[in-house]
Amino acid sequence: MNKTKKEIIITLLLNIALPYAIYQLLISHTSSLTALSAAALVPLCDTLYSLIKTRKADVFSGFIFLGLILGVIAVLLGGDERFILLRESYVTGIMGLLFLVSLFWARPLIYYFAERFTGHDPQMNEKWERLPNYRRTFRLMTSVWGVSLLLEACVKVALVYSLSIPTFLAISPFATYGIIALTIWWNISYVRRVKREAAARF
Repeated sequence: MNKTKKEIIITLLLNIALPYAIYQLLISHTSSLTALSAAALVPLCDTLYSLIKTRKADVFSGFIFLGLILGVIAVLLGGDERFILLRESYVTGIMGLLFLVSLFWARPLIYYFAERFTGHDPQMNEKWERLPNYRRTFRLMTSVWGVSLLLEACVKVALVYSLSIPTFLAISPFATYGIIALTIWWNISYVRRVKREAAARF
């Protein structure tokens, strides 16, 4: 359990907190392109370290790295004011599609994320091969996250082209954080219910 908590903390620090801190520190002194590129180096290094250490790609770090690279591409594309306001949502929408596409992989994205947080627990592989409900759980969570991210992107696109820019800036954070918060709440509640049901069977 302590090992799992340590893995989660290190993963979140390296792939989310540190890139965000680097971006915030640099954005007032340099361009968005430079700030995003510098932030992307952290998950890239984490992915390379995992590849060297375990000889297995770190899907979670790679996912975060891809998101930052897509952000860099969005900056390079430029565009009008409304397009610029939607840069993050275009990235979110692509990530949502990636979640849904991963349902056709041997194992969906959420499985790899969970594997990263648990330090590549060998029991996960054994449960995946043996338990249909275990596979169904990961596929459902991946589906919900994919749909949620796509929904966030679609809602933001609808808002930015139907509202004035000042109104959009005031309302859009509620849409983004509301959808993400509801998805996180559902995910936590669902995992707890699955664990209770599993404990009851045994």
